Amino acid sequence: MHQGTVATLLEIGSGQWPSPGSVREARDQLEMLRHRVVAKGCPKTIRFVAGLDAHYRTDHGLVWGAAAVLEWPPLQLVESALACRPLAFPYVPGLLSFREGPALLAALACLSHRPDLLFVDGQGIAHPQRFGLASYIGVLANIPTIGVAKSRLLGRFEPPAAEKGAWSSLKDGDEVIGAVLRTRRNTRPVFVSVGQHVGLEAAIDLVVEAAPHYRIPEPIRLADRLSRMHGP
Repeated sequence: MHQGTVATLLEIGSGQWPSPGSVREARDQLEMLRHRVVAKGCPKTIRFVAGLDAHYRTDHGLVWGAAAVLEWPPLQLVESALACRPLAFPYVPGLLSFREGPALLAALACLSHRPDLLFVDGQGIAHPQRFGLASYIGVLANIPTIGVAKSRLLGRFEPPAAEKGAWSSLKDGDEVIGAVLRTRRNTRPVFVSVGQHVGLEAAIDLVVEAAPHYRIPEPIRLADRLSRMHGP
């Protein structure tokens, strides 16, 4: 697949979707976009997956977005892309999408392989407005997406059992907004939530499969390494 085909899928996220001019406008955009989330399903065929992660140089006012494409299921790297964008939006809890999203969408648009599934380092619907970074990317890119975060943004949970694959529900009130998942025995869990077009139980299974050796799923782990390659 040619680069232009992937870029076409991202037109709304790479330029045509307006950048918010204020925190209030950003919250209004999230409120409008969150209704596009489909919190169910699973890709019927998966040939390529991609991990997305971002890294900041706040002293330079820049953010690097990284995309690592792996063949599925052997999890072998086939392609990667690194894109840099200005930090055009301030740090505001819950509005990470507007700080990291432009660089991540730019990296995704550079790929010549269209991923069938995205693993994003961040929250999906486990977010105060039920529209975190993973949902933002999934909706704008129109690709099934799973949010895998290293820490909790909100919600309560009981610690899952120590075994790999054990999980417990992450709840906000009575609503299940994600899962607290052990990807390795006796290690700290990760926080999995629906991004777009993937149900929670399917997301859990896919994250376990994507993490055969490390706590962090391999696509995100490689994207994290790539995002830091620009320098200290």
